[in-house]
Amino acid sequence: MNAEELEQIAEAAHAERAKFDYEVNVCMGTGCLSQHSDKVKAAIEKEAAGCGKKCHVRRTGCMGLCAAGPMVLMEPSEMRYGHVHEGDAKEVIASLGGEPVARLDPHLGGYFDGQNHVVLENSGHIDPEKIEEYIARGGYEALVKALTDMNPASVIEQISKSGLRGRGGGGYPTGLKWDTVAKVKGAQKYVICNGDEGDPGAFMDRSVLESDPQRVIEGMAIAAYAIGATKGYIYVRAEYPLAVQRLTVALQQARRRGFLGNGICETTFSFDIDIRLGAGAFVCGEETALIASIEGKRGTPRPRPPYPAVSGLWGDPTLINNVETFANVPPIIRNGGEWFSSMGTARSKGTKVFALTGKIQRTGLVEVPMGMTLRQIIFGIGGGVPDGRKFKAVQTGGPSGGCLPEEHLDLSISYDALISAGSMMGSGGMIVMDDTSCMVSVARFFMEFCMTESCGKCVPCRAGTVQMYELLSKICAGEATHRDLNQLVELCEVVGATSLCGLGQTAPNPVLSTLRYFKHEYLAHIDEKRCPAGVCELSPAAVEVHA
Repeated sequence: MNAEELEQIAEAAHAERAKFDYEVNVCMGTGCLSQHSDKVKAAIEKEAAGCGKKCHVRRTGCMGLCAAGPMVLMEPSEMRYGHVHEGDAKEVIASLGGEPVARLDPHLGGYFDGQNHVVLENSGHIDPEKIEEYIARGGYEALVKALTDMNPASVIEQISKSGLRGRGGGGYPTGLKWDTVAKVKGAQKYVICNGDEGDPGAFMDRSVLESDPQRVIEGMAIAAYAIGATKGYIYVRAEYPLAVQRLTVALQQARRRGFLGNGICETTFSFDIDIRLGAGAFVCGEETALIASIEGKRGTPRPRPPYPAVSGLWGDPTLINNVETFANVPPIIRNGGEWFSSMGTARSKGTKVFALTGKIQRTGLVEVPMGMTLRQIIFGIGGGVPDGRKFKAVQTGGPSGGCLPEEHLDLSISYDALISAGSMMGSGGMIVMDDTSCMVSVARFFMEFCMTESCGKCVPCRAGTVQMYELLSKICAGEATHRDLNQLVELCEVVGATSLCGLGQTAPNPVLSTLRYFKHEYLAHIDEKRCPAGVCELSPAAVEVHA
């Protein structure tokens, strides 16, 4: 495969699309499929066949606004319809070239206003199981450019210049990580894509893998060329069957087209990728535990150093990035590092994909420039809190993050700003809570998650999370004292400082952030034996003693 052949494939795909005056794209990501979008597509295809218009009906991945599923995107008008059902097929086809179907809300409340799609640039526009459609939108141009016009060092230079930081949660500079692995001597090197997305409320990586798998494959191939790797693995949790299915098809098509295998793009570079399924252990999101799992061992972390960059998979130098990080690579190489660094803030460049969920009008997947405020996302894009309730907090960063109150709604999103406020970017989960949420109960929920998901290898995490969960349960029941609260704070400090891996080190964050901003709710449970939100069922004995 060379640049000329790539252009020929793109031209053939464009010629195929030019046969039609209209295209109706039906979302068939997991969210919309759960609402029978496959039946919607079948009904629209049947209607299109007899409408007398040159119309192509396409399966696509996630379009973003999950709350409006099943979703349909009309081209070339770019109208989006939400809550489309089988019975709407006739009106949908009739609207081609005419007036939109108003009741299907073609503007969808302005959900897409203010978004900037880089990772999601193909969202709703391509069939994830047709590599030709990916190529027609610029796919694999970056890989061909890297292999034919750039050397490995210049690829890393562009990634460094872009300011891209790891989107898996740690925010480590991607270019620096690549450069480190590239400089390590080793006959065999590996590239691993961490798709073990396990945060409650998070579905960013799953959606990218389901909707645009080729861009992740392309990003991994570019990374492999830059660091000198010949083998890659995509580690995906088995709970993502649709992502696994589409990845499998994508890998087969990439091999057939010559983007994987031996002598890629008529060069001496060879690289291939296999899929490894995770069994659902949250701790396997930690890179050393993930490596152990790929090796066929129990997924538990190990002390670092040595870091995977030096001694990773089977003791060889290994590069690990998450799905969204690799998905950013092709557009950076296509457009240049300076293009990417022109977006975002001084230390947080580019865009970030968030899964916006919880007590919010419009739930779904959003991609916004770094630096946008929480208020703009929650109340602008998300439409605010439903049912006339009052906003109370937003939890970012999953079990490793924290809960931020109303006073932080105007916080500009960046790695540093979120950490200073007591939370973190994490992989991109964003859960909105209203005034019916008890923050002590919320902290207990996340602590229960960490306690359950602890691998048990180190004592601070294994025993400490259990003790913290029991203390939080005691507070929720109205049976705790100030001594218990002080002990909870001490445990947070010890577990965070002495745990082996990130799971235990960050497990106290939801507790510490809720204590920082909602301590009055803890005190109400302890001193007044009541739950201000009316969520907790306090122990009758505790209430009686207080009375």
